[in-house]
Amino acid sequence: MRLPVNRNLPLAALTMLLALGAPLSARDRAPPSLPVNGPQADFPMVLGAPFEVDGVTYTPADTMNYDAVGYAAGTVAGSGISGSHRTLPLPSYVEVTSLDTGRTILVRLERRGPMTGSLLIELSPAAAAQLGIVGAPRAPVRVRRVNPPEPERGALRAGQSAPLRMDTPPSLLTVLKRRLEQQGAGTQVSRPGPMPMPDKLPVLPAKPVVQPAAAPAVIPPRPSPQTVIAAKVEPAPPRPVARPVAPVVKAPWTVQLGAFGDRARADGLAKRAGGRVEPAGAVWRVRVGGYATRGEADAALAKLRAAGYSEASVQRAN
Repeated sequence: MRLPVNRNLPLAALTMLLALGAPLSARDRAPPSLPVNGPQADFPMVLGAPFEVDGVTYTPADTMNYDAVGYAAGTVAGSGISGSHRTLPLPSYVEVTSLDTGRTILVRLERRGPMTGSLLIELSPAAAAQLGIVGAPRAPVRVRRVNPPEPERGALRAGQSAPLRMDTPPSLLTVLKRRLEQQGAGTQVSRPGPMPMPDKLPVLPAKPVVQPAAAPAVIPPRPSPQTVIAAKVEPAPPRPVARPVAPVVKAPWTVQLGAFGDRARADGLAKRAGGRVEPAGAVWRVRVGGYATRGEADAALAKLRAAGYSEASVQRAN
């Protein structure tokens, strides 16, 4: 007797074998791709080995409070708002301030350089245009490392620009230009701490008021007994009245970083922030700057808070 044959059984067995033992395709084995523009695009940060440019050895380092003045120029390399630096980690983010105009922009450092000359930083064409230094062989700038929020980081990673920062006040620009002049033309210096803020305006001593000598009184001659002569007495000239000297006006605003009962702690903070220590009863106050208007003081406050001094506040100088 011939049994019936199920012709679908071999096909089912073959399908099961393929499902159990067949290798996966390359597309099936690949992990899901991560977004290119996510926060992970900033990690890991790369430092690299020391290198030499024009006889000077540069050692890359992860300097958190990097703050330096020098010169910048535009380059044909790079896209978006990006730049090149010799020692800061790649990538990292810096605020670049033009010492000519006070304009400040946020830049993403993506390359090593400049590889020749005495420039502190090179900017991509878009970054140079945003800072306003296109066509300049070199422009005086301040470069300060910052930790911007993720939306601004994402904008720079996508080739877009972050919002402009508050313009640096003229009083601080004067201090930064003086620092650059002290470094010498064409020299770039990397400073580990915040740049010093402008000190209190000098108080000139009041000039002494010199009182003129009083004119001697005129004594009339005594008449003789024979003849009585009415002597005419001239009135004494009026004595000049001393005018009050106008006091020297001090800058009415300052920025206070903190108050401490320990003088050593106050001295340490003042040294790091470029400020001064003032006694106030049983405490020591650390202050920076002297500003003629509240607007200048507020601008300096924004810079200090961005540098990490979150407890800073504007106060009246006294």
